[in-house]
Amino acid sequence: MKIIFMGTPDFAKESLEEVYNAGYEILGVVTNPDKPKGRGMKVRKSPVKEFAEEKNLKIYQPQKVRNNEEFIEEIKKLNPDVICVVAYGKILPEELLKIPKLGCINVHGSLLPKYRGAAPIQWAVINGDKKTGITTMYMDKGMDTGDMILKQEVEIGEDETTGELWDKLAKIGGELLVETLKQIENGTVPRTKQSDDYTMAPMLDKEMAKIDWENKTAKEIKNLVRGLNPIMGAYTFLNGKKIKFWKVDAEEEKEEIRNLKNGTVILADAKQGLYIKAKQGILKVLEIQGENAKRMGIEDYLRGNKIEKMEMFLNSK
Repeated sequence: MKIIFMGTPDFAKESLEEVYNAGYEILGVVTNPDKPKGRGMKVRKSPVKEFAEEKNLKIYQPQKVRNNEEFIEEIKKLNPDVICVVAYGKILPEELLKIPKLGCINVHGSLLPKYRGAAPIQWAVINGDKKTGITTMYMDKGMDTGDMILKQEVEIGEDETTGELWDKLAKIGGELLVETLKQIENGTVPRTKQSDDYTMAPMLDKEMAKIDWENKTAKEIKNLVRGLNPIMGAYTFLNGKKIKFWKVDAEEEKEEIRNLKNGTVILADAKQGLYIKAKQGILKVLEIQGENAKRMGIEDYLRGNKIEKMEMFLNSK
């Protein structure tokens, strides 16, 4: 079976590696153009491109796939049986979806129809879900609306971060993709239509990363923090400076602090830690990042940064 693979981040690289190791003929690998990243804005290759170069696979990096007749014609000439799409980062035009004889297959990081959209793994953690998984599906012109093929469910740990869940699902995604290809090859592949009972998982933005002390519970803040780790970090403000939380825990509220405002520092001590009053509980900060500083454990942070009891963490400067 002849395959074209389309993907960009490390999540997709796992699937490409599994397909390669399974011995399928990979006609070409399509990935996003190299981009400047990091503080030095050094141009970096995608993980998928790095793997493709290592294995001497043909690489395509179009700036766009819509209204790109040259690229579409090139894919037609390759005449693939299947196009595998994993976290590619661009919506594919219907013209491209119709090229492979056996369809375009997508590896999606949720148990569809829940969490259609760009950030299914992150939103599962942010929303405090107990389980998620991988779905392989046939692609159509809608956003994650195609017929489902295979699913594998996993539990989400109480303290599991998006980064940890991402790595786990990436491995499962690759294995499930190979199993899907085998079933397509054997003519035994299932095909199940999705229901209309779905949830959208839109792209994350900086505004939603801000901690809402007034309206979010301690548990919800914890879920936000682990859901944004390691992508961007949840943030708040103390004395006009932006502070990011990377790891926190939620504890039960105590009667003696019930009348304090949410965001109030209950305890700040290098040996005992940092505890903040939150709605329906107490937030215990374990890993923190000061403005223009690096991430560190709370003990190290409090040795060099004074936080006073009864100071307030706020929604804005």
